Amino acid sequence: MKSVPGIGLADVQAVYGGPEGRLWELIMGEQIHIGGFVSSADLAETAGIGAGTQGVDLCCCSGAGMRFLVRFRSVARMRGVDATQTVVEQGRQRCQQAGLTDRIQFTLGDVTSSGLASGSADFVWGEDAWCYVVAKAKLISEAARIVKPGGTIAFTDWVEGDKEFPPSEAQRYLRFMKFPNILTIGGYCDLLKANGCEVLVARDTGRFAPYVDLYLNMLGMQLTYDALKIIGFDQNLMQAMAGEMAFIQQLAHAGKIAQGLFVARKR
Repeated sequence: MKSVPGIGLADVQAVYGGPEGRLWELIMGEQIHIGGFVSSADLAETAGIGAGTQGVDLCCCSGAGMRFLVRFRSVARMRGVDATQTVVEQGRQRCQQAGLTDRIQFTLGDVTSSGLASGSADFVWGEDAWCYVVAKAKLISEAARIVKPGGTIAFTDWVEGDKEFPPSEAQRYLRFMKFPNILTIGGYCDLLKANGCEVLVARDTGRFAPYVDLYLNMLGMQLTYDALKIIGFDQNLMQAMAGEMAFIQQLAHAGKIAQGLFVARKR
């Protein structure tokens, strides 16, 4: 596991409570994860998320994943947990506007200690967000506690790829992204197994590199003004951020970072 000291929840809350979070949504859409709708559909289909089930989304952000699940998988009810008040309030507003408040609820809290009842969910869900959590072992333990025996834990996340990832590059990447650490696919599998889960699927989606290409093309070819507006028309900051994104693009194409997809069943 690669890690960097000094990054924690307050840093993540600053990102998603401020202009950086709005910038991510500008280039990635309301579903702020690699692949958007395509990725959500792939994860739900692979996990067999079915009609009438009840789920919990850990690190739900503004709840786009939950809205996807109730609309397109006919999930009966979702509960989202996130520690950033700004996105939770935004999510509640968006669900109200969509007429989904009777099926989607939010909890402002710590995803490693949510306070939700044990064995209360048919499945636990996450999309490209668990990379922000410091205590990943506690997060997986909490997911396994919440889900029913025989239930499913289904998530995607940013992980190390299968190529050598030098510490100097990892430090730069983690600091820019505000990730306290990053696991390998095998690292997540080990945590799932240690918490009484059978790993059914654990794979690289192959989406990371082409989607980063897309985001950079959008910023450079169409959304430059919109991005500058979000960051106060600071062109120096824009250039610095573009440089870091180009660095991430290089890492992705080199196979050093990836989007992992995981489906596990609680025994």
